[in-house]
Amino acid sequence: MTTVYDAPPNVLIESVAEQLKGIKGLEPPEWAGYVKTGIHREKSPVNEDWWYVRLAAIMRKVYIHGPIGSSRLSAEFGGPRDRGSKPNRAVRGSGSVARKALQQLDNAGLLTTIRYKGRIISPQGQKLLDNTAYKIVTEMAKTNPELSKYC
Repeated sequence: MTTVYDAPPNVLIESVAEQLKGIKGLEPPEWAGYVKTGIHREKSPVNEDWWYVRLAAIMRKVYIHGPIGSSRLSAEFGGPRDRGSKPNRAVRGSGSVARKALQQLDNAGLLTTIRYKGRIISPQGQKLLDNTAYKIVTEMAKTNPELSKYC
């Protein structure tokens, strides 16, 4: 059976992001066009559909690392902060972006909350990710016969 672990992450996230656009209740907040994704960034994201890409990436992270909370997710999406002449240090990403994304995915039924532990992927969310991974791997297996063992 093909799972998220078998598909390339960048292709999987892009494909899931396209599918998330059609789900009711998953819309970018009104501040999404102006916000930076962390203090380690200089500008807001250039991609207009960055919210859906982030939702898909969060779903994949929850699938792989769950149960996981907003604090750990913000650390996962963090990066090095430029501190001038001092050495760079790792900083967390935006906690608000992680929190709002988790809330939207939870309300849409793609994640499930475990009290005091965080969120895990729901059966509906696992089905979405695994089916998308299967489609990606079967498309890739047409050009590369070695990947047919994952189908």
